[in-house]
Amino acid sequence: MTTIQWFPGHMTRARRQIQDKLKLIDCVIELIDARLPLSSRNPMIDEILLGKPRLIIMNKADLADLEVTRKWLDYFKKQGHVAFPVDASTGTGVKEIPAQLKLLMKAKIDKQISKGMNPRSIRALIVGIPNVGKSTLINKLAGRSIAITGDRPGVTKGQQWIKVGKEMELLDTPGILWPKFEDMNVGYRLAVTGAIKEEIMNLEDIAFFAVKYLSKYYWEPMKERFGLQNETPIDPESSDEIIKVLEDIGRKRGCLMSGGRVDIEKASRILLHDLRAGKMGRFSMEEPF
Repeated sequence: MTTIQWFPGHMTRARRQIQDKLKLIDCVIELIDARLPLSSRNPMIDEILLGKPRLIIMNKADLADLEVTRKWLDYFKKQGHVAFPVDASTGTGVKEIPAQLKLLMKAKIDKQISKGMNPRSIRALIVGIPNVGKSTLINKLAGRSIAITGDRPGVTKGQQWIKVGKEMELLDTPGILWPKFEDMNVGYRLAVTGAIKEEIMNLEDIAFFAVKYLSKYYWEPMKERFGLQNETPIDPESSDEIIKVLEDIGRKRGCLMSGGRVDIEKASRILLHDLRAGKMGRFSMEEPF
């Protein structure tokens, strides 16, 4: 499998901009992907945010395995973090965010009130890796189209303040990846869910990784979606069997070239599209360790 690395210049600038803005904000909303909560957390984020109060939002919860999501909520609670799942696309859970931020900032608000001050709007920085749904979440919170949305990473390039009602202001930031994946499985999990641009990776390698994982944990949904003939799951350690699954998908979907050979790249693209769109049902790419 190929090595995945991606640290565009605008992400380096974004890190500096976030650090410059910390003195202006009260707390942080960290947006992660509910399907891969650890892999979608930037390991540099603790260093960047310097201990600011934080609310963890597990977005795309509608696509994640419910039982695994429950395990993650328990995990974050034990870590001392406030976390809860949302679906920014439909708005499920989004209305709870202002109330959660108030609870997070309660001590500071109470202190202002005790001094006879009218608490000002809570200023929150919203951070997350590319394609995790920040712009969609912001638009839902604001009740109007403020941030540009897209189904590809790297859409948001600048920073902007967004007013949410009378009690909250959000500072949007571009998505930031980190310069090196110490665990290459992290890179492949991100690639499977679409957090990394497809132009910089081998699509077939990503699909290979996906089939290997799905054959272990979600064989029946994959089998049903693509009409696979195997009655029992394949051996996930067998490269030949994984490639055969991709070939079977290609034949089912008409990805044939001259001589009846299967176009594995097209089959890979179909597999990843269906997986990301939820057409194979709910799935999660990792569990708490």
